[in-house]
Amino acid sequence: MSLSLKIEKQFAQNTERVKSIDLHPTQPWILASLYSGSVSILNYESQTIEKSFKVTDSPVRSAKFIAREKWIVAGTDDAFIRVYNYETMEKIIEFEAHKDFIRSVAVHPTLPYLLSASDDKVIKLWNWEEGWKCTRIFEGHSHYVMQVAINPKDTNTFASGSLDGTIKIWNIGSSAPSFSLDGHSKGVNCIDYFISGDKPYLLSGSDDYTAKVWDFETKSCVQTLEGHEHNVSTVCVHPELPILITGSEDGTVRIWHAATFVLENTLNYDLGRVWAVGYKKGSSQVVFGCDSGMVVIKINGSDI
Repeated sequence: MSLSLKIEKQFAQNTERVKSIDLHPTQPWILASLYSGSVSILNYESQTIEKSFKVTDSPVRSAKFIAREKWIVAGTDDAFIRVYNYETMEKIIEFEAHKDFIRSVAVHPTLPYLLSASDDKVIKLWNWEEGWKCTRIFEGHSHYVMQVAINPKDTNTFASGSLDGTIKIWNIGSSAPSFSLDGHSKGVNCIDYFISGDKPYLLSGSDDYTAKVWDFETKSCVQTLEGHEHNVSTVCVHPELPILITGSEDGTVRIWHAATFVLENTLNYDLGRVWAVGYKKGSSQVVFGCDSGMVVIKINGSDI
């Protein structure tokens, strides 16, 4: 069974190096965090930049919408978390969150929680209803923690990927990991959860040039996706289509069948290394963030 995918480039926007992408759940907005220390909100319907502002002088490696509060949260290389109201652009709070670069932030879908991951090797849980109090520190990685992702089917659990080569699964109520997934020969840069046939899986991308699919109920790797010629820097699983998406420092995006793991398409938009991918439920649009800008594509597909 192959997929019939129609991939249409909608537009590209040249920017400074993009380190993260997030799509607003209801507005036609792309939040891009930039290596230059700024964040931008791009309207993909009007194809214009709605807002852009300087956060700090150091890279913003991760920024997310907290739509229910009308906020943007940004984690930066100066180890601070900063929160802004995206309507007024007023800074709500800033605080020193870690002892080193912040690589990733993840917003809990229902509770007032933010997870942050850092080069200081720990993950922290923040409660904004308690004045952004740090309510738990998660320890167990032996190198930089590159990404955290909350399990959409069990939001008390989350995963982390680290340059120590492991993926760790955690429970919000415990400071120690529940278990580790080992199999990459180099550091893990990125992770995403997905469901296939009612079973939960994880997708990971690594400096070993591969992505891996994990059945974390059996704690085993079920597939290795090979073909990239450099570090796999971003992965995602499309919520509407049966596809896995990997982006790499080789400048390509690869699209894989989520059930057969066959490579379906390789895309290259000549924007340099690919650092981030964004999508949202109910939309066929996918956004890639690269060294010299971002590109918005539309993917339509049907099983044939």
